Amino acid sequence: MAKKNKKRRSASASLDNLSTYLAPRKGLIPFIGMGLIIINLILQFFFIDSWVAQSNLFLHFGLLTAIFGLMLAWAL
Repeated sequence: MAKKNKKRRSASASLDNLSTYLAPRKGLIPFIGMGLIIINLILQFFFIDSWVAQSNLFLHFGLLTAIFGLMLAWAL
């Protein structure tokens, strides 16, 4: 039981630290998402036949990251 309580406190402390770090940096996560979208654009030109470029993996992941970042920034 004590081990489970320690994990909860650890997870709670980690979330508190993350929240404290991200609160003044509201644009960081959307900026990372936009960077992933730009990486996808570059991959389209240089690695045309690769699976990553054809599936637009970084585009989708970047879009989800940017939307999540905007929602998180609004909540903080």
